[in-house]
Amino acid sequence: MKHTKVKDLLNSTKPVDDVTVKGWVRTFRNNQFLAINDGSVIHNIQAVVDFENTPAETLKRLTPSAAVSIKGNLVESQGAGQKFEIQVKELEVLGDSDAEEYPIQLKNRPSLEFLREKAHLRVRTNAFGAIMRVRSVLSFAVHQYFQENGFVYVNTPIITGSDAEGAGEMFRVTSLPAQNPPVTQEGTVNYEEDFFGKETNLTVSGQLEAETYAMALGQVYTFGPTFRAENSNTSRHLAEFWMIEPEVAFNDLDANMDLAEDFIKYVIKYVMERCADDLEFLDKRLADEEKQKPQAERSGMGLLEKLQFVLENNFKRVSYTEAIDILKSSKPNKNKKFQYLIEEWGADLQSEHERFLVEKHFKSPVILFDYPAKIKAFYMRLNDDGKTVRAMDILFPGIGEIVGGSQREERLDVLQQKIAELGIDEKELWWYLDTRRFGTAVHSGFGLGFERLVLFVTGMTNIRDVIPFPRTPQNAEF
Repeated sequence: MKHTKVKDLLNSTKPVDDVTVKGWVRTFRNNQFLAINDGSVIHNIQAVVDFENTPAETLKRLTPSAAVSIKGNLVESQGAGQKFEIQVKELEVLGDSDAEEYPIQLKNRPSLEFLREKAHLRVRTNAFGAIMRVRSVLSFAVHQYFQENGFVYVNTPIITGSDAEGAGEMFRVTSLPAQNPPVTQEGTVNYEEDFFGKETNLTVSGQLEAETYAMALGQVYTFGPTFRAENSNTSRHLAEFWMIEPEVAFNDLDANMDLAEDFIKYVIKYVMERCADDLEFLDKRLADEEKQKPQAERSGMGLLEKLQFVLENNFKRVSYTEAIDILKSSKPNKNKKFQYLIEEWGADLQSEHERFLVEKHFKSPVILFDYPAKIKAFYMRLNDDGKTVRAMDILFPGIGEIVGGSQREERLDVLQQKIAELGIDEKELWWYLDTRRFGTAVHSGFGLGFERLVLFVTGMTNIRDVIPFPRTPQNAEF
C-alpha cells in the first residue's frame, strides 16, 4: 500500500524508477494523458498510459474523480507544462466514478453557490483544495505563534451557563423533552430538572473563562468552536465558527494592539512562505473574478498584493472619535453614498465605513480604539471620561473588522455597576467577579474569528467558502 505523494514527486530533482502514486483522476485525454491529484498539492501529476496495451474497459473507467493506483517510472516530461511525468507500467482503478452521475463537471465551471450544495465533494476542485490547505497551515501558524511566545493553550467549555457577549443570541443545550417539559409553579421551564441543573447554552466566546486562567498563568489563548444563534444570512456570518482568543495579564490596551498586529503579521507571513502555489492560484482566481465586475466595483489590489500590504504597513491607530470626524466630513457621507450615513458621535460603524477608512483614507490597516461604552460589551474597561471604553477593532482592506478586543475592566465596583445596568444576574458571574476580588490586575485580550482570517488570506468573498461544512440559518446539511 506504500505510495509517494504527488507533491514529493513534483519536487523531485531527478528521475526515479518504480514509483507508486494513488489519487483521483482530474482529466484523461487522448486515451493517453492522465492527470492525477491526491490533495497534497494544487498541481496534478501527468501519467502517460500505454493505451495500446491497456484493456479498453479499463480506459473507459478513467473518468473524473475515479480513484486510481499507478506504478511506473518518474521521467523527465517530453511535453510542456510539467518537469516530470510518470510512464505507467501498472494501472488499477480503485474506485469508479460515473461520469454521467458525478455532480461536479469542471468543464462547466460550477458556481460557488452550486458547490456549497455539494460541500462534501467541492474540496476535490482546485479552489477548495487550495483554500483548505491554506486553512490548515494558518491553523498551525496560530498555535506556533502562541507557543513560541510562551502562551498556554487553554480549552474553554463549549457548554456554558454564561453569555460572554450579553447579546442573548445563543443555542440552548438541554436534555429536557421538547414537548411537555417539567415546569415550575410559575409555569416556566424548570431547568433544575435539566441535565446540568440549570439553563445552559453553546458558548459564544471562551473569553471569560480564559481571563480567569490568564490571572494565574500570565498569558493564555483559546482556539476552538463558538456558536451564535444570530439570524444573519450574510456572506460574513456563520452560526458555528472558530475563534482565536488570547488573554494576557498586565497588558494594557497599547500592549494588546501590539500583540494583535504582531500575531496577524506572523501568521500571514507564515502561510505566504508555505502555501505559495495555493496562494498564487487563488490570486489568479480572484483576478479572473474581478474582471467580471464593473470597473467601479473592482478591488484596487490583487490577493498577494493585499497580503503584502498588511505585512509592509504599520497599522494606523485612530480613536473612534477621530474616525467619526473623518467619516462625517468624507465625500461618500456628504454625497449620501453611504448606505448608513454618519450623523453623530455614538454611531455603530458598518463595514462600508471601516473599508473607507482602510482603503480610501489611510490606505493601511487601521486599529480603532476608545469606542462608546453603549455599543460595546460589559467587560471592557471604562475610561475616565465615563462614556468610552478601552476597546479596539482592527480593520482590513476588503473585509472590514477582523479583530475585536479590549482592556478588561479590572475594578470590581465598576464591573458590578456595569453588570447591574445591563440587568445581568451577578450570581451567574460570581466566579468571574472573584478574579477581581482576589489579586485583580490590568489585563487585556482580543478575539479573532478564524474564518474571517481565512477569508482575507484566500481572497474569497463568502465566509461559507472557507469552512468545510458551513452552518447558517436554515442549513445544517452534511
